[in-house]
Amino acid sequence: MTLLAARIEGEWADSPSTFGAGGAEPYASALQNNDDVLYLRRAFSIGQAATSIDAGRWSADADATDQRLLDGITGPVLDIGCGPGRMVRAAMGRGLPALGVDVSATAVRMAADAGLSVLQGSVFDPLPGEGAWAAALLVDGNIGIGGDASALLGRCAELLAPNGVLLVELSHDETRDDSYLGTIEDSTGGRSSVFPWAEIGIHGIRARAGAAGLTVAQDWRLDGRWFARLLRA
Repeated sequence: MTLLAARIEGEWADSPSTFGAGGAEPYASALQNNDDVLYLRRAFSIGQAATSIDAGRWSADADATDQRLLDGITGPVLDIGCGPGRMVRAAMGRGLPALGVDVSATAVRMAADAGLSVLQGSVFDPLPGEGAWAAALLVDGNIGIGGDASALLGRCAELLAPNGVLLVELSHDETRDDSYLGTIEDSTGGRSSVFPWAEIGIHGIRARAGAAGLTVAQDWRLDGRWFARLLRA
């Protein structure tokens, strides 16, 4: 085993299972301190540029682009990786039943304190209303949860009602289809443990949808963001 492989194995064994786990990590700190920027970096990749993340948007109200995702939805909404509950709040504001799920204790506490319906846990845990959700949301890059987009899409298909819709925010790169070990850093150099993550563009989501029992019905770009609407096949 190489030194690098040993380092990966050692850190991986002790790391959280997904983005946001660990209350003292940069993600939790950013939520509590209203920090605006975090950085997503590939673990063990020397010299590769980090991706900046607008962390402040997670705690803000849903903007017009977020709100458009909810147009036409008339049933219950599940926000996967809900953070402090921006999209849960938007759905409830439209009179829709809504539930958020997130692994971060800090994010869930903030959402609950704001009167939102949230659960702490993973999308792969047993969840209320399985097979009955009118809409499930994977926004803010949450298609990356778990580092296996195919497994996540398959799980989302199980959660949806027969006529339900999965709304996914995609990579800006239409050809991106990548899984890796990542870390989150803040502006002071604070660093999270290693977690599995994925980035996927429109080509990748189309290629993977069928095996998950889904089909891409529509995709669109708005305000610098790219989305897809998936239906049960």
